[in-house]
Amino acid sequence: MPASHFVPRRPVLLGRRHESDVLDQFLHRTQAGRGGALVIRGEAGIGKTALLEYMRTAPGVRTLRVSGAEFESELAFAALHQLCGSMLSVLQRLPGPQRGALEAAFGLSSGTPDRFHLGLAVLNLLSEAADEQPLLCLVDDAQWLDRASAQALSFVARRLHDEPVAVVFAVRAPLGGAELADLPELRLEGLADADARGLLASQFRAPMDRQVRERIIAEARGNPLALLELPRTAELAGGFAVPGAAPAPGSVEASFRSRLAGLPADTRLLLLTAAAEPIGEPSLLRRAAELLGVDPAAVTPAEDAGLLTVSAWVRFRHPLVRSAVYRAASPEDRRAAHRALAEVTDADTRPDRRAWHRSMAVAGPDEGVAAALEHSAGRARARGGIAAAAAFLERAATLTPDPGRRAVRALAAARAKRDTGAAEAALTLVAMSETDLGPDDEPRRAEAAALRARVSFDRKRDDEAVVGLLRAAKLTTRCDAAGARELLLDAFAAAVFVGRFAKGPRLLEVADAAHAMRPGEAPPRLLDILLGGLATQVREGYAAAVPQLRRAVDLHRRADDGGEYGLGEVWMACNAAMDLWDDAAWRVLADRQISLCRQHGALASLPVLLSFRALAHIHAGEFGDAAALVDETHSIAVDAGAPPVVYVDVSLAAWRGDEATTAALADVAMRAAHERGEGRLANVTEYARAVLHNGLGRYEEALQAARPACDLDEPGFYSWIPVEFVEAAARAGRRDLALPVMERLSERAGASRTPWATGVELRSRALLTDGPAADELYQEAIVQLGRSEGTVHLARARLLHGEWLRREGRLSEARTQLRAAYEQLSSIGAEAFAARAARELAAGGEQVRKPKAEAQHRLTPQEFQIARLVATGATSKEVATQLFLSPRTVDTHLRNIFKKLGITSRRQLRGLPLVVTRTA
Repeated sequence: MPASHFVPRRPVLLGRRHESDVLDQFLHRTQAGRGGALVIRGEAGIGKTALLEYMRTAPGVRTLRVSGAEFESELAFAALHQLCGSMLSVLQRLPGPQRGALEAAFGLSSGTPDRFHLGLAVLNLLSEAADEQPLLCLVDDAQWLDRASAQALSFVARRLHDEPVAVVFAVRAPLGGAELADLPELRLEGLADADARGLLASQFRAPMDRQVRERIIAEARGNPLALLELPRTAELAGGFAVPGAAPAPGSVEASFRSRLAGLPADTRLLLLTAAAEPIGEPSLLRRAAELLGVDPAAVTPAEDAGLLTVSAWVRFRHPLVRSAVYRAASPEDRRAAHRALAEVTDADTRPDRRAWHRSMAVAGPDEGVAAALEHSAGRARARGGIAAAAAFLERAATLTPDPGRRAVRALAAARAKRDTGAAEAALTLVAMSETDLGPDDEPRRAEAAALRARVSFDRKRDDEAVVGLLRAAKLTTRCDAAGARELLLDAFAAAVFVGRFAKGPRLLEVADAAHAMRPGEAPPRLLDILLGGLATQVREGYAAAVPQLRRAVDLHRRADDGGEYGLGEVWMACNAAMDLWDDAAWRVLADRQISLCRQHGALASLPVLLSFRALAHIHAGEFGDAAALVDETHSIAVDAGAPPVVYVDVSLAAWRGDEATTAALADVAMRAAHERGEGRLANVTEYARAVLHNGLGRYEEALQAARPACDLDEPGFYSWIPVEFVEAAARAGRRDLALPVMERLSERAGASRTPWATGVELRSRALLTDGPAADELYQEAIVQLGRSEGTVHLARARLLHGEWLRREGRLSEARTQLRAAYEQLSSIGAEAFAARAARELAAGGEQVRKPKAEAQHRLTPQEFQIARLVATGATSKEVATQLFLSPRTVDTHLRNIFKKLGITSRRQLRGLPLVVTRTA
């Protein structure tokens, strides 16, 4: 579960501003003691449940939730059992007749409950439950409520005006019992086209054919569920997939099929042809119908039945109609329809669409068709259409007659599927390739093993993934030394993630393998240089590795922006930059790869890259930017099927000094670390706890938090954890613990010599030094950190120096440093450290004033991202490309941003202090 969801947050519902406002007003009245009832009514998939979820996350109310179920609709009092079961402890407080009615309804006593007494019992039970906090009862799928529960709840709903209790029913139109007929209603209609496009763009980040997108918008008619479900099959891949691959709900499909059965055969064939053609061009459909011998007038019965319309475009009445039409047809008719469409599709202007229809028209293997699909895949990938490329390759593999060639295409399809985050599909294709490989086809078997291992690591970053990658590297060595080193770098990344939970010295195993597998006489690649530096670091120590690591990081940083690297290489290059205390390279490397991933729609790589970039934002004191990336990271991790990347959530909460949130996130993160075998997550969690406790001045607790991770020497963390440990140990009076860590820190910083390294080393050494020497160390630390991007470290150096100066009795100088520290820490939102500075200032005789709240403009995470990008001069189209939104959606958000900030132009965004809304 993504860490940003550990604490309930209000969802932002696109296109539902009016509805959200209505619900907010309804809740405000309830919180003021004026309860009531509301019925949200709309068709299936229109967003009723989403609005209930919006209400569920409202602050200041206790929520109870009930869901009706069709199979329980004849089971008396089933819904009341759900609603009241947790409140039976107060049953004895009810008057006798009411208690008796409720006991009878719950089977606690015999008899038939009186409806009136039962209704009053439920009302009083809810009233009791709302004594301490307003109560919100959410009833989903109320059309399936059993009649007895519906009657009791409708009775209650009409008597809540003077109670801090609200009941909200979600009912599917046109269903819904008479019991709810006279209650206030909120009717849901489809989303406007602009909002529909925004929803589609926000949920499906891979490139999508424009005409296919417009067809989805038109056919969905604003139904959010249709917009989210329809593209998961053909449309997400640009129309190159089997329509109806995901079955429609049984009852809906049965209804559509019954309507189709009554149509003439020619009409059904015409409908099938329209369903098989993803664009909806009338001229194309007409020409295909002629080839099939179908009179174009055959469309009239389908139009009369309300199944589709033909005007400027061919549009089905509902997205599920198209799936039902296709699924109801025989295989022979499907092939005939695709064959006709292939014949009438221009081979010069639309070669890919023609190749796809040809592939669906053949009944068995066909090398010519498979080869055409393979060419189409190459064109699709070049355009950034990885999903379409994967669809072409998967179909090509299926149609390839030669087993060896089929295995090659299946592996290519598996790679493309992995790039889109479709792990299960990728593994299925790997298995398909392995069945076709001959016993002597060592290169392909090694490639299959490598892909399987990489998918395993994508899904679960545990010790087994490291072992799989090492095994794949050894298999690959004999046939592809360069590929084997790429796998070793991936294994290195996996071993770093596993860390302390490895079932052996995995980092050393990978380093030894890399040392034994050094490149030959040819000029080494960037990857080889990086792998060599990492192997040296593990085998010989940090100082020996610095020249190689610095060369690798510098070369990666200066490389052509068009270069695309494997995920393991990017991770380890960023790790190396952090180990070298090279914050500029760390930022540049993360930014470049994020841009490439966005451009190509490669979702699998984005969560970790965004996490690296968010940590760089924290380092620079840009907490709002970090929070915005956290929000995006979790969303994309879910889309890509990757494990949640929760590192930044807990770190950001700690730097903000949010004790409750840090504690909650840290507890869940540590459990997840142990469950997944992900030692890196444990390291980050301990680091975050140390930061929090240092900020709060609880140095003994900070010392205990940092100690486990500090005892380890794992890539990517030495620039962070020892600094916290030394401060905690020094302030806790444990010089004996601080000095050995300080010695290692000085050795590494001396080898690195960047401003960041030098600054934190000087700051840490000053904590263990007395007299004028300490003063000089603090001053030089501030100078050095001022030359780095580490705003948070600079501010803390000023805080420590000010604290030292005050203890030395140099109050005027102390106030200067403490005032600068307080202003900087407050402005970036590091509240615990700012409070430390405020306490020191107060102890030195100076009262501090908190920044005025009106100077901070609070935006949602997505609004914040858009505002920051627009402030740099980016156009709506450029912002949309980066954030996987439509330009219209960006403009809609901008209007909201302008309204919140009280401005009227993009230029006015520059320089405004923007803050991300914290939801809890």
